[in-house]
Amino acid sequence: MKEIKKQLRYDKAYLRMAKTWSELSHCERKKVGAIIVKDGMIISDGFNGTPTGFDNCCENENGETNWFVLHAEANAILKVAKSTHNCKGSTLYLTLSPCKDCSKLVVQSGIERVVFINKYKDTSGIDFLANAGIKIDHINNPFDSE
Repeated sequence: MKEIKKQLRYDKAYLRMAKTWSELSHCERKKVGAIIVKDGMIISDGFNGTPTGFDNCCENENGETNWFVLHAEANAILKVAKSTHNCKGSTLYLTLSPCKDCSKLVVQSGIERVVFINKYKDTSGIDFLANAGIKIDHINNPFDSE
């Protein structure tokens, strides 16, 4: 019981960090943050936005997200790919549950657990992860007291 309570404390802290990281996004419609933790250490972070070197505008003139915008979890996973770390056995913390495309990246990268605050409108990504054996935890309000 003590271990579960301790894990929840850490989960909430990492989700709060992901929320803070999401505020770095230049996207107007939706700001999403991601933190990847492995062996008690943050190995990557990300937020949704355009690729490096591109204009930071995420939406077109109609308010729709541009096709080339990278999702927060994709940015975090790609950052790990450029480092000396790997995602095998790690936990991904997100402010918004992954879409179906990002869920494929999560599985392929070796992430074993996904913890998120808000559910994405299309839950097929979460369903895919669950079917792949990824542990899923939904913590609706990481800002409430223990």
